[in-house]
Amino acid sequence: MAKVIGGYSLPNMPWQDKPSDCTDPVWRYSENPILTRKDCKGSNSVFNSAVIPYKDGYIGVFRCDTMELWPTLHVGTSKDGIHWNIKDEKIDFIPFEGGKVPNYGYDPRITEIDGRYYIVFCTNFENFGDTIGMAYTDDFESFHMMEYPTLYYNRNGVLFPRKIGDNYALLTRPGAPGHCLLGNICYSESPDLKYWGKHRALIRVTQGWQRVKVGGGPTPIETDEGWLLLYHGVTEMCNGLIYAVGGAILDRDDPSKVLYRTRDKIMTPEALYERVGDVGNVVFPCATLCDKDTGRIAMYYGAADTCVGVAFTTVDELVSYIKEHSM
Repeated sequence: MAKVIGGYSLPNMPWQDKPSDCTDPVWRYSENPILTRKDCKGSNSVFNSAVIPYKDGYIGVFRCDTMELWPTLHVGTSKDGIHWNIKDEKIDFIPFEGGKVPNYGYDPRITEIDGRYYIVFCTNFENFGDTIGMAYTDDFESFHMMEYPTLYYNRNGVLFPRKIGDNYALLTRPGAPGHCLLGNICYSESPDLKYWGKHRALIRVTQGWQRVKVGGGPTPIETDEGWLLLYHGVTEMCNGLIYAVGGAILDRDDPSKVLYRTRDKIMTPEALYERVGDVGNVVFPCATLCDKDTGRIAMYYGAADTCVGVAFTTVDELVSYIKEHSM
């Protein structure tokens, strides 16, 4: 059995047992979607959001697109991880010295390192194009921007929850048109969260459900088998793009090494709220809650770029599936 390293105790984590007729490695919460546009005042949609345990409950940063279709980030709180109160006011980031306040933000991930919470999200780099923004907060009241870890174009920034040796580690997905790494997950390290290097191509596009592009998902979960990484893969069909979920196991001491990677997808759009929306046929994972004692996982994902759903699994279930279906 795979053992979770570090992590959280989540006695009140939402959980439903695997249905007897389910043969997939993940299963959906029966009351999905848990968040829709009605949960954030003046929003067109709520999706692709991140949550984390906080105090006696949970807290999150939620993507809430305005009725103008402008992506904004909002703080939300919950006692049980299912029922959320999202603040009407968007996050106002405090710029770093010489920097500017980002005029939009979307697809956040949250990672706690040594009691500080880091928000990694997509934003605008000096009006040139999309890039990865990084900010920190100690109280989810004040959010301080940090230096940009990448130039444009880049998305899907995912920070590891501890240092690798002496360095912090980050996953990115360069996306400049014509770039040789377009659509591939890359790995970088930094001694101080300011200067980044040791860049490596990590997970490349391949065939089938992940042949157009791939991108990092939630903060990786450390296990004794390696870092458990969920990611999204995209393929193109005659009626458009389809976003599905896959998984990989990375080496614990050197996450730039992929030990296993799924040939088969773990989750694909099936439910109506995943197939019909502003962007149909999308399941896009941004966060997991993992109980260190039981290995139970609640995965939060954006559905059809319109709402938020939850799916359940376990560390054992995912590790076994990834190893058995590795390419």
